[in-house]
Amino acid sequence: MKTILKAATALILTATALPAQAQAPADFYKGRTIQVVVGYGPGGGYDVYARVLARYFGKYMPGTPQMVVQNMPGAGSLVAANYLYNVAPKDGTSFGAFARNIPLISVLGGNASVKYDARKYTWLGSASSYEEDSYLMWVRKDAKVKSLADIQKPGGEPVVLGGTGEGATGNDVPIILREALGLNIKQIVGYPDSNAIFLAIERKEVDGRTTDLSSVRTNRPEYLKPDSVMTTFMQFGRATRHPDFPDVPTARELAKDAKSRELIELTELPYVLSRPYVAPPGLPADRAAALQKAFMDMWKDPDLLAEAEKLGIGITPIDGKAVLALIDKIAATPQVQLDRVRTLLDEGKGAK
Repeated sequence: MKTILKAATALILTATALPAQAQAPADFYKGRTIQVVVGYGPGGGYDVYARVLARYFGKYMPGTPQMVVQNMPGAGSLVAANYLYNVAPKDGTSFGAFARNIPLISVLGGNASVKYDARKYTWLGSASSYEEDSYLMWVRKDAKVKSLADIQKPGGEPVVLGGTGEGATGNDVPIILREALGLNIKQIVGYPDSNAIFLAIERKEVDGRTTDLSSVRTNRPEYLKPDSVMTTFMQFGRATRHPDFPDVPTARELAKDAKSRELIELTELPYVLSRPYVAPPGLPADRAAALQKAFMDMWKDPDLLAEAEKLGIGITPIDGKAVLALIDKIAATPQVQLDRVRTLLDEGKGAK
């Protein structure tokens, strides 16, 4: 009798589970809310992209779910990366955005704070391939240093740049530039978010920062005016000069030898996935496919494109397969080069 009861119970449990497992995405998402996690505070570039996404994404999803943005800043978005990998629900109701260098940090290894494998996320893609953007060094015109030539002088006055937490792209780029190009850069890190750094620049606590053109267009468009208090010293993340800054050299142009150029090119690879979006690993295949399709379809929406143009953010999306191919390319880099980058970034941790 006990055997029969056990068998009957197992049959009932199996029958109960089957409808949920077989539930179509439209039925699953109807009436639900999808959480969009952003690894930075409100107002920065990643946040702006995510809030635009949240206004349109549900329209392209089966069941038209609601969308809600949740900011989760910390450790250069490592907090959000770990959350999405280990804690967020794996049922298709949560995905998010983190720093473009999060996959590189995973491939480099050796960071005890990394609790994820970048290859195992459910990759939706990136909102930008960076062909329309540029990572620029912005410096106050009234700073002690007046030009790129000034910070190229050995033993000269350093340019003082603001940064956020450990692992943030804005902190890593100056470290790479200092190593590859011999630039005299001093960093003041620990600002809570992008807006705090902008305020620090305005208060003259720091001379400037490195950040995306798209972020400046959205948050500080006055930087782009002819009478701006800011100037630009150089560009990063691009093989060629941005058309809006034809007189500002790229890091690749400034490399003095092959070794320095290799370092720059390797650390610029993540910029192709400039605004990455992932869901947790292990999602049901049909829901993962629905999220991936909606992600790519959404960026074609004419209302979204009009809003993006008004905000000054570029939309040049790539899909999840392209992102994974890029991560594989980074992983295929000779180990000696990966070790060099890891050593440099490790040296920058905790710098005040």
